[in-house]
Amino acid sequence: MNADELPTLREELEAHGLWANKGLGQHFLLDLNITRRIARAAGDIAGKPVIEVGPGPGGLTRALLEAGADVTAIEKDARFLPLLEPLIEWSEGRLRIIHGDALEADEATLLYGPPAPRRPASAHAGEAPAVHIVSNLPYNVGTPLLVKWLKAGAWRGDMTLMFQKEVAQRIVAKPGSDAYGRLAVLAQARCEARLEFTVPARAFTPPPKIASAIVRLTDRADPYPHLDVLERVTAAAFGQRRKMLRSALRSLTPETEALLRGADLPPTARAEEIDQAGFRRLADAWRARA
Repeated sequence: MNADELPTLREELEAHGLWANKGLGQHFLLDLNITRRIARAAGDIAGKPVIEVGPGPGGLTRALLEAGADVTAIEKDARFLPLLEPLIEWSEGRLRIIHGDALEADEATLLYGPPAPRRPASAHAGEAPAVHIVSNLPYNVGTPLLVKWLKAGAWRGDMTLMFQKEVAQRIVAKPGSDAYGRLAVLAQARCEARLEFTVPARAFTPPPKIASAIVRLTDRADPYPHLDVLERVTAAAFGQRRKMLRSALRSLTPETEALLRGADLPPTARAEEIDQAGFRRLADAWRARA
């Protein structure tokens, strides 16, 4: 199966009179060399379930199907459904198209159906193989989708995602760097995050104002379980990142120095100096007090 046998994406867009919707953060990636590189970055996905969000005209979808994946594509813009539907037959039924908003989607139920009565909601996903998420994410929903998936249950596997380059750098950032913030702490609480490669703006139609980058996220052996708590703590800590923690954390508690002592952190430290282990201790200490 070779995607080069299909009409080109540009031909398909012109035939259907389609254009990118800036309100939905759409920028089309029409170069199959790049979409194939993204599919390779996801690892061996042959015969494995993959979720793709925002397939648009289907450039990455073609590459994922070509790599042998079983793809569930979630597309909000109904204009692109006629471009995607022919790929179902071409892939011999390995593509399923969902017309909907990925932010509102219950992925486990979409993939496996509702859980059996009197069983935990995550039980049906725990019996099935973990699902890779491989997507060129719409710019305006990339971060909230990532946070949503970081909180996901047993159904979610590795993620290979395209973001604006600046966002990608924030996801993989280390303590002490300017890019280090809430997103790095949250992402690295659950995953090992690595920036794979950069995609220049000129590769897209229409070209965005900045470059993009592919981030590969693989589950940690020791994921932090209380991500909602960590969200609250990092919101306070980085909300006033130039202030010392004893001042920045006052939205959590008036007894900030006691909280910091409980986490074995100096009250004069600033958020960008605290590593993953320190934020875990801080979240645990606040959770115990709260």
